[in-house]
Amino acid sequence: MAFIDEVKLNLKAGRGGDGVVRWRREKFIDKGGPNGGDGGRGGNVYALATRDIFGMARYRHQREFTAERGLDGMGAQKHGADGADLYLEFPVGSVIKNDYTGEEIELLEEGQKEMLLKGGSGGFGNEHYKSSTMTTPTKATKGKMGEEGNFAVELRLFADVGLIGLPNAGKSSLLNALTNAKAKIGDYQFTTLDPNLGDYFGYIIADIPGLIEGASEGKGLGTKFLRHIKRTKMLVHLVSFENARPDDPVGRGADMKKVYKEIRKELKQYGDGLVDKKEIILLTKTDVSNPKDIEKRVKEFEKLTENPVFAVSLYDDKSIKKFADALIKVLKKKS
Repeated sequence: MAFIDEVKLNLKAGRGGDGVVRWRREKFIDKGGPNGGDGGRGGNVYALATRDIFGMARYRHQREFTAERGLDGMGAQKHGADGADLYLEFPVGSVIKNDYTGEEIELLEEGQKEMLLKGGSGGFGNEHYKSSTMTTPTKATKGKMGEEGNFAVELRLFADVGLIGLPNAGKSSLLNALTNAKAKIGDYQFTTLDPNLGDYFGYIIADIPGLIEGASEGKGLGTKFLRHIKRTKMLVHLVSFENARPDDPVGRGADMKKVYKEIRKELKQYGDGLVDKKEIILLTKTDVSNPKDIEKRVKEFEKLTENPVFAVSLYDDKSIKKFADALIKVLKKKS
């Protein structure tokens, strides 16, 4: 299913049902009087937050939606049925803007429900207007129109886990190993130009395009993807043995700690609490190094940070599973 993160919709709440003029006509009851019922309320329009990250694809071809109209009143003072409410589902992290009013609504939690438009009220039947001085009213009112508006909906990525690191650190490969995302992989920088998303046992993992030194100032792919990191609950920071520094592709992990610190500096400079997020350090592409060097690097990072440190090779299922089990434990604690 296509990943769509922006849509424009024209929405209308339901019109209220009409009130009616009716008279009580029963045997042995003289001058029964008015008994026309009121019309039903028109349906409201609601936004409902779901965990379906591809949910906005359903609005690719249909952009106009209208809630159900309220039914007209009936005789015997019977109230017309209310129109059914309309629920439109959007992924958690969506921001919905009413183009008419400028009001914005953020969907931050699964199951969150927000009213976008209110249905029109039903009209009054003639029974509503009877009084001691008006015993035979012939007045009934029409139902009111429901609210309507144009809405712009934007998905601002709201994932459980964000994979970060320098370009070509193995983020897309890791995402593919954990999920069925089928992210594009290539042996060159900036293979990923847009975030790739995957579902891992109900948790959303986002492969954030590679960051470089100066990203907080707009270099490389710029601050756009730092904003995506802002909406993630925790980070997995990938540091590659194979390509420790972008200007030293054959460094073979010569300065891995410096690479890690560079990315941490960008997170701190961008602000918004990015540097304070829960983090797991993942040393990748261990197949290009020997076991002693891998063990040495893991210990170095354990001294450098209090965060969990793992080393993986995407060709080694055991190392992937060990990391994945630890990730699940952290996610469950944060849920």
